[in-house]
Amino acid sequence: MARTIRICKSHVRRAALVWFLSALLFFLLFRMAVQSSSQNDRFTDSESPSLNSERSKLYDKMARDLDEHGAVFLRGGETSQSLSISDIFSLKDGAVTPILKAANPPVRANVLYMSPEFSVPISQAVRDVFLPYFDKAIWFQNSSLYHFSMFHASHHIEPVPATNDEIEAEANAVKAVAETLCPLKIILDRVVLTSTGVLVGCWQVISGTDPMVIRLKLRDSLPRAPQKQLYDPALLHTSFARLLGHPKFSPEELQKHPDELQFFHELVTCLNNKVRGFEAIVSELWYVEEFDVLALALNGRIMARRFHMGC
Repeated sequence: MARTIRICKSHVRRAALVWFLSALLFFLLFRMAVQSSSQNDRFTDSESPSLNSERSKLYDKMARDLDEHGAVFLRGGETSQSLSISDIFSLKDGAVTPILKAANPPVRANVLYMSPEFSVPISQAVRDVFLPYFDKAIWFQNSSLYHFSMFHASHHIEPVPATNDEIEAEANAVKAVAETLCPLKIILDRVVLTSTGVLVGCWQVISGTDPMVIRLKLRDSLPRAPQKQLYDPALLHTSFARLLGHPKFSPEELQKHPDELQFFHELVTCLNNKVRGFEAIVSELWYVEEFDVLALALNGRIMARRFHMGC
């Protein structure tokens, strides 16, 4: 009888020890999961002061570019993607025409798409401010293709050829990423004019999955992609237009604006007064094959697969 009691007590102690160790393991795993989730939230929380602050520093640097380097676009210059302006535009009889060159292999870009509901009002404001002075010496981004470049599976600087099957696999991987993303509510922080003549919309994120997280997810899902990407991972920007020539003044206006650089700043300030603080919702991630160099910017040939964010 005493032996039976000792055996029972031994079983109870072992059972209690197993239960305790199981509970401890569960607690530790749960705590790790919470910490991991907290870290992810720190980066996906679009109101994170650190991420918006980092973007502001980038935008400050972009805003200084025109003063530091001058209006390079008036002397030819290059684009932000190391292409000369003369490679992508021709200016004949005062009319701007894009020069479309086949991309071999096609560029494979992942972009966030802005719907016309939000892009058209901005496009109209840009035209209202700049068209009177630049007439045809300006290229306006197609308002039906306003986008935010996120990540390239292949670009013209470091091409990554792909078979049709590999392209489909990439598209499916991007679709899977899109399903994990939350739509972004964004606000236009400012518009800047770069030394290469690009009017750039610089945005902050109010809510949704942060661009830095989107790029990290795309990097993980597209392991063959170029290591060197084209833009800073925190950046959230759209191109609105590109200036390609000098402003046109009447003799009276020419006397009022002897400093051309200062006049550019005045136009940008005027545009900012119209659009700064504009809010938009972005809910689509596109996987785009660009069959012409800079096809999204130049109205070239593209094939876009559109994925709605699933969060």
